[in-house]
Formats: sequence, structure tokens, C-alpha cells
Amino acid sequence: MNGQTALYGIIGEPIAHSLSPLFQNHFIKMANIDAAYLPFLVTQPRLSQALNGLHAAHIQGLNITVPHKENVLPLVTADKDATMIGAVNTLKRVENGDWLATNTDWQGFADVLQGLQAVVSQTPILLFGAGGTARAICHALQHQGAKDIWLCNRSPERAQKLADELNIAYAHTQIHILDWDTQAVAQQAKECAIVINSSSIGLHDNDEFPFKLEGSGIAIDAVYKPHGNTAFTRATSHGYLSTDGLPMLIAQGIASFKFWHQSTSQNLPVMMPNQLSSLAWVEQTLSRPPLTLPGWRT
Repeated sequence: MNGQTALYGIIGEPIAHSLSPLFQNHFIKMANIDAAYLPFLVTQPRLSQALNGLHAAHIQGLNITVPHKENVLPLVTADKDATMIGAVNTLKRVENGDWLATNTDWQGFADVLQGLQAVVSQTPILLFGAGGTARAICHALQHQGAKDIWLCNRSPERAQKLADELNIAYAHTQIHILDWDTQAVAQQAKECAIVINSSSIGLHDNDEFPFKLEGSGIAIDAVYKPHGNTAFTRATSHGYLSTDGLPMLIAQGIASFKFWHQSTSQNLPVMMPNQLSSLAWVEQTLSRPPLTLPGWRT
């Protein structure tokens, strides 16, 4: 690193667990860019101050993770997708003191659906959580033709608010509320060939998912662990093709990398990372078994 090195990073609380620096610095190395990517711990009360300081320090781009994805929206200039989703996870610095913002979580989730060759239009979908990640996932699902999404959240008021907003925004997708109840969840899970966790359950090592899901189809967790074993993947280990959030993390990270570097560097196009080879590199680095995403091979 030197005075010409461009700096990028990720802000959140907690942040020490983040794998983004691992693969983003790998992307930078493969693209032969003079840059580095760093984690920044930012607490909720200091979000606005942190954005101003990082902009003043000429940080060129940021990823945004929990708990800031929704709170950062009024502090930046967001594109159409991020505005519609109501949450932001990627920022790019502009010289006028502003940040340009987008949401690559929805793109990353859509890419995972493609990798798993999931056909979302042919089944109801059960989604746990009602935060910024849930908003991005619903955006991806409606783009791919989902007709019915059952939203289940610990706070019914938060779930209802999100459902009301999405039912207005997405004319061809119906958002239903499912009670946070063992019997109700068990029954609905049997009817849904796609179940998704976007809640924060599983971020802590001692978390256990409150429901045991017995059905068949695809189970996708937005939470990731270096070993791939999350509370949700354990709860869906019988009957489902289950994956943690690592593929989504990498896919959204690639979309963020493109957002920052799609323009030319020194009049030469920047080499963009490949999804499958990037996933394989991270899996090998973490010594975890390879996931099967046949749609990423096409």
C-alpha cells in the first residue's frame, strides 16, 4: 500500500466475522488493481458521522451490513432498485461529498436462485425475517416471477408493515403473513418448496433456529458461517437441498465489485471475478466442502 492505493471497505456492527475482506482483496489481486479492502466497526449512533469521515478520507467504496442497511438510505443518493427495496448495501464515493448507493443483495440472491436452478413461480415461498435483507430477497423473488411469499417474523407488526409496502410495490406477487408459531410454520413449510432465512438467527454460534422444518425442496440461509453450518441449515437438514449464505455473499460481492470497477482503469478493462471460481477459491481457503450450484456452470 502507498499514497496511490485506493481504499474500499465494509461497515457494520459486528464486523469482525465478515468474510468480505477475504474475497474482495482476492478480487483486487486477481484484477491487478492498486487497492485494498478493510473492515470498519461502526455503531448505529455514529453512522452519519462515519460516512462523512470515510468520505473525507477518500474511501472509494463501501459495503453496508447489519444493522445499517435501512438506516443508511436517507444519508445517500440511491438508485431505483435500492429505493424500491428500501435498503442499501453498496456505496460509491463521488466528489461532491455524496455517496451513490445501490443494493447488490437482491442481485446476489437472484444469482443463487439461478445457481440452484430454482423455479420460484411454481411454488409458494416461506421467508423468515422482515428487515433489509428480506426486502432485497423479495425484490429478487418478484423479478423471477414469484406469485406467493409467506412472511414469518418475530415481530408481527414489522412483518405486516413490510407486507403492506410490498403488496403495493409488487402487483404480481402476493405477500402473506404467517404467525411465528410452531404448528403454523410446520404446516406452511410442507407446502413451500423454497424456504429462506433472512433473519439474524444464526449470527451467534449458540443460536438455534426455533422451528424444525420438514419438507422438500431448496432451503437458503442469508446467514453464513466459515464452516457452512448455521442454525437454519441444521433446521432444514432433512428433506431440503440446503445452503448457508456463502454463495449469496460472494455473488453480491461480485456485483459490488462491478459497481465500483466496471469502468476502465488506466484505459484497460478491469477483469471481473467469476462466480463459480470465486466460490471454489473461498471454499478451499476455508477448508469447507464444495457446494453444488449447477446453474453457475452454464
